Formats: sequence, C-alpha cells, structure tokens
Amino acid sequence: MTVPKTCPTCAAPYMEQTGFGTERVEETVRARFPQARVGRVDRDAVRRQGALSALLTAFGSRELDVLVGTQMIAKGHDFPGVTLVGVISADVGLGMADFRAGERTFQLLTQVAGRAGRGERRGEAFVQTLYPEHYSIALACRQDYPAFFERETAFRRGMRYPPFVALVNGVVRGRTFDEAMQAAQDLVRRLARHAAAGGFTLLGPAPAPLPRLRGEHRVQFFLKGARRAEMRAALRTALAELPDLRRRVTIDVDPMSVL
Repeated sequence: MTVPKTCPTCAAPYMEQTGFGTERVEETVRARFPQARVGRVDRDAVRRQGALSALLTAFGSRELDVLVGTQMIAKGHDFPGVTLVGVISADVGLGMADFRAGERTFQLLTQVAGRAGRGERRGEAFVQTLYPEHYSIALACRQDYPAFFERETAFRRGMRYPPFVALVNGVVRGRTFDEAMQAAQDLVRRLARHAAAGGFTLLGPAPAPLPRLRGEHRVQFFLKGARRAEMRAALRTALAELPDLRRRVTIDVDPMSVL
C-alpha cells in the first residue's frame, strides 16, 4: 500500500516513519542492560577505515559484551565465547522480489545460528519473526536441510523457476521512467515474436525492485524457458533491431540476483 497522508484510525495528519534499525536496537539494549558494553556494526558505524576490524577485535577479546549489527556480522566470524544470538525481523528478506528469498532467509538464519555455541559452552539462537510458520524460518530453526530442500524445490517446480527452467533478467535504463518503460515495451514486443518458436515465456516489463539507481530509472523483464540458446538468439535479434537501445540494456542469463 502507499504511505497514507493521514492516520487511517483517527484521520490526524501527524504521521512519522519509524523503523527497527540497528541504532534503535542498540539504544534498547543499552537501556535494558545499562552495565553491558555494546558495540554496533553497520555501514554508518564502519565507514572509517579500520573501524570494522577494531570492533570485531574488541568483541573477540571480550572488551564488548553485546554486538548489534546487520548481516555483516552473520557470516564468517568465529567467536568461541558467544553463547547467545538473536535475529530481529528475520522475515524481512522474504518480502524481496526475488524467487530465492526463501533460500536466502534459510541460509542467513542458519549462518547466524552458527555464530553461537562455537566453543565448549552450548549456544542458543532466538529468532523474532511475524511469520514463524513460513517453511524457510521454521526449518532453519530446526536446522532441517532435507525438509527445506523438498519444500523449496516444490515451490520452484510449481512456479517454473530455476533450476527447472532457465531465467534471463533484462533491465532497461532511462533518464525518466516513461523513457525506460517505453523502450522496454518496444524490446519486449519484438521478443514476443520469437517466444512461441523459442519455447520461452515473457514476464513484464514492470518497474524494477530498485526503480532508480545512480540517477537512472530502471524497468525490468524476464524470459523463462528450457532452451537458453533460443532465448539468447531472440535477444540478439531484438537488440539488433534497436541499436540505440543496446547501451541502456543489461542482460543477465541465469542471474544470481533479480533485483
């Protein structure tokens, strides 16, 4: 939904955006545990060169009791003294416009849980979520890899996503949204002529999940099919008919991210 201009309950125009970012979590931790030594790892806190290394070193040497951070602290760190890990808003990644959202959520929670209990003492992990019944979260909490694989492959197969079909992600850029959309529509119309013979389907065009990047507007479309060669040939043919568009189009075959 769009952000309302007035309160939907009382119609008051006094609206304020709030969030649950790392600074807010840090403030809450400090208020709840005033004796604790708390550090924060996020982009703002580690902009200065060497800041990240200094914070991690301090935490590893137990000069800090609590480390609050983004996904930057979830992967690749070995702190044997850590026995408790908490994940706040564990489901935020599920809202991403990416068919791998469930897989990435499962990976992240598994990695975060692995930060606790790496020494002699047993560890615990607490996960806060609005969707505890979602299979990626429930099965990550149970560390049930085979069950997650079965559920995720059933979803991919039913929705015709990789690895059961090949996927091509196309992004068209423009100075304005209308310019980008018009160019994308023109390209997709030309691709549609080859879709039946090439055995692929087209999705879009539509505004990209990141609709504007580095001052340019972005519109996205997808090709889905079993034959990569035919999809590539169709793209080459369509782009050859639009030579002025080539510099404003990014084509990613088998993309690792569709954002």
